[in-house]
Amino acid sequence: MKIKLPKPFTFEAGPRAVLLLHGFTGHSADVRMLGRFLEKKGYTSHAPIYRGHGLPPEELIKSNPDQWWEDVQKALNHLKELGYEEIAVAGLSLGGVLGLKLAYSENIKAIIPMCAPMFFDNETQLTIGFKAFSKEFKQLEGKNDDSINHEVEYLMENSKEMFTQLGKLINEVKSNVDTIYTPTMVVQARNDKMINPKSATYIYENVEADEKSIKWYEESGHVITLDKEKDQLHEDVYEFLESLEWNN
Repeated sequence: MKIKLPKPFTFEAGPRAVLLLHGFTGHSADVRMLGRFLEKKGYTSHAPIYRGHGLPPEELIKSNPDQWWEDVQKALNHLKELGYEEIAVAGLSLGGVLGLKLAYSENIKAIIPMCAPMFFDNETQLTIGFKAFSKEFKQLEGKNDDSINHEVEYLMENSKEMFTQLGKLINEVKSNVDTIYTPTMVVQARNDKMINPKSATYIYENVEADEKSIKWYEESGHVITLDKEKDQLHEDVYEFLESLEWNN
């Protein structure tokens, strides 16, 4: 069975832009509903897909966090090339980590990390998540159980370096959070089983921004952008964006 692969998107609306960043093993669908909501409110948005993502898991383990970081920088430059000067960033999970890195590396308008890990104490959960993603992808391809088990075993054995690099990225960003002065809205799901929810408190307490807030969503799990409180999340993100001092 041929799987329809996802694509990046750009929804152009008003002069204010938001870069939307997806999570690990995810792709642009993670943030598409948020992008469509913001479009209706007059905000332009762009969501890239990092190398290896939105593809078979064999492609994911060939990629690495340095490449994902390059892809995020390219995505920011894409918005600048379209003429957008003020760009906020909202990122889910890994996207939140990469967004925080943007906040201390580039001049951005604001940062919204959503369920972003700061402690690499969850390699087990990430590994389980990667295994589940791999198995599901193989099932969608219509493969039999023997083939799936064999291929997933290969993927798990060959993904260790990727997880090591991912851990380094998380630790690097964690050690630089206190150099962020950009307005920050920290979003965290209370029922997050994928990352340590204390990450949210760590980000909130350590960013040096004068304008910062933290919002907990009591009913949601890790992929908060697709969960039952997504409508409330959309409204809260919009309210935060509206509170910023834009030039236009």
